[in-house]
Formats: sequence, C-alpha cells, structure tokens
Amino acid sequence: MEPNPNISRTVLSPHRDRKSLGNALRNTKKRLINSVWAGYYKLKSEVETSPAMPVFETFAKRIRKSRGELPDVYTYDSIPEPLRIQIVQIMTEVLGDGDAYRNNLGNSYRVKNAYRGIVEVLRRERGVFRLPPSSNTSHISYLEELARNVLHEKDVEELLSAIELICRVIENEASQFEYRKQRNSKENSKNAIEEINHRFKEHGIGYEYSGELIRVDSELVHAEAVKPALQLLAGKGYEGAQQEFLSGYEHYRKQKYSEALADSLKALESTLKSIFDKRGWTYDADRDACVKLIQIALDHGLIPLFWQTHFSALRTTLEAGVPTARNRMGGHGQGAAPRTVPPHLVAYTLHMAASAIVFLVKSEEALP
Repeated sequence: MEPNPNISRTVLSPHRDRKSLGNALRNTKKRLINSVWAGYYKLKSEVETSPAMPVFETFAKRIRKSRGELPDVYTYDSIPEPLRIQIVQIMTEVLGDGDAYRNNLGNSYRVKNAYRGIVEVLRRERGVFRLPPSSNTSHISYLEELARNVLHEKDVEELLSAIELICRVIENEASQFEYRKQRNSKENSKNAIEEINHRFKEHGIGYEYSGELIRVDSELVHAEAVKPALQLLAGKGYEGAQQEFLSGYEHYRKQKYSEALADSLKALESTLKSIFDKRGWTYDADRDACVKLIQIALDHGLIPLFWQTHFSALRTTLEAGVPTARNRMGGHGQGAAPRTVPPHLVAYTLHMAASAIVFLVKSEEALP
C-alpha cells in the first residue's frame, strides 16, 4: 500500500509543517480579530443611533410588585443609591462617557463643555471650588466630579439641582445633531428624560422633570392638570404666566409655601390678562384683582353661556377659593406672629390653579 503523500510530507518535513500550521493559525487569528472588531463597530453604531435604553420589567420587579413592595406613596427628602446610579448611567449614555470625554477627535469638546457648564454653575451657586465629596486639590475631570456629586451628595435639594441641570442639558444640548453627530439625537434625549421621570416614579420619589423639576403629589392631578398647564403656558403670549407658574412649584419644592401660594395665583391672573390682551378685552392691569378678571372673562363668553350654570361651581371656586386663599394667607403681611401655611392647602391651591389655567386657555382657543 502506497503511503499517503501528505502524511509523508508531514512526517518527513516537520519544519515545513510547523511553518504552514503557524501561518494557518495566524490567518485564523486575524480573521477572528477582524470579525470581533466588525461586530463591535456594528453594535457601537446601533447603540449610538438607537433610542435610550428601555426600562425592563425584570423578574425581581414583578415579584416585588406582586408582594405589594413597590412604593405607592411619594417621598421627597431622600434619593436612594440605585436611583443615583441610574441617573449617572443615563447621563453618561446621552451626554457622553469617559471615552467620549477624553477623545481628542470629533465632538469631544462639546461633551467636555456640557459637563463643564453643569459643574461650573453648581460650583458658583454653592460657593465652592469643587463639588462634594471632591476636595479642592482633586485632579479629576468635570464628568467624574459631577458623577461623584450625584452619587454621594447628602443635601437632597442640592442633588435635585444637579439632576435638573443634567436634564436641561440633555433636553437642550444633547438633542442637537451637532452635539455628537448621532442621527437620533432628539429621540434619544427625549427617551432619556422619559426614563429619568420613570425612574423617579419607580423609586417613589415625587418629582418629575418638565422644563424644571416639579414636585408631584398626585399622579392623576399631575397628568391631567399640571403637565397640560405647563404645555399650554409654553405658547406665545403666556411667558409671564409660565414663569410665575414654575416659580410657584419651585417654591413648593423648597417648602416656601406662602411664596408658592402667591406665585401660582399670580400665574392664574397673568393667564387671564394674557387672554384679554390676545382678544383685545378691556381691563385695568394695575387695579383689577382676580375676582374682577374672572367676571370679565365670564362677560366675554370665555365660559359659554349655555354652560354658565354648569360652571357656576368653578366660578365660585375661583372667586372664593383661589383668590381668598392668597389674600388671607399669601398676599399680605402675616403680622407679629409667624403664620404656617399647611402644605396640603398649598398643594390643593396649586392644583386648582393648574386646572383653571388649562380650562381658561382651552376655552379661549375654542372661541371664534
């Protein structure tokens, strides 16, 4: 039987065989590396141009929900560590991670400037050279300084200030294509804000970002009154009312209840005045109080005549409820003894004002 020539060559030429085997292994290694890098760049491209990471209903969440362990009452004075970590994860995913920050090519300067802007505003407002827990001698990037602050800040109000600024930069800067040249920049930023709001709700933290961080007391009222009011006041001609409305909720978040009461009701008056200006209806801008403004609105059919009886309760509420609350508790001096405004009364008035604003603006839009 003739020997196999291939076997003969292998046995008789071990040097040549080792060389061939080495070449084959190197070629295989090269193909594998190229395949891995191709997969990496494909995945990287998909991640960079896809919406923000969705919220998953994990097994643990389902079990906790079935046991009734998920929070159903909002809290305001503590931010749990998992939520802090999630905020940092969302922040670095959308604004840019360490690689994007350190990259000397492309749009890394935009990433650095975004983090630098947030950090320098927070430093200046707090009067510090470094955000805690970093020391003045720390040589760290703006990204790391901000991330450390979000993870370890003990003052909840200061932490919320940082989160609010992060959300604003995500909404206004990262949403632009020029920020990191991503095709879905606007969608990614929108999804990131939605996820942050979802994470707040998931952890039972009573805040939501909508241009500013707004305190949420009732999910139903917030969804049906507060958010629609913010959206409507973002329209042209309502700038003053929008500013006062947001100021009222900012005071409420900081537990400055008298100021919250006054500003929210100023927003109601400003809304009425804006509608009158838009329609050319006569009123005394300096002297007409809320009750008079409401009467003018009724006289001009802002509330349709055939719904007059139906909305008599609303008129009574606006005249006797909202304005009186301000006149008695928020709009005048408190006298010698400090006066305490109950937070539940402030929440009620804020929500009432929001509902009234939505109704009035929608009614004006429906007029011929």
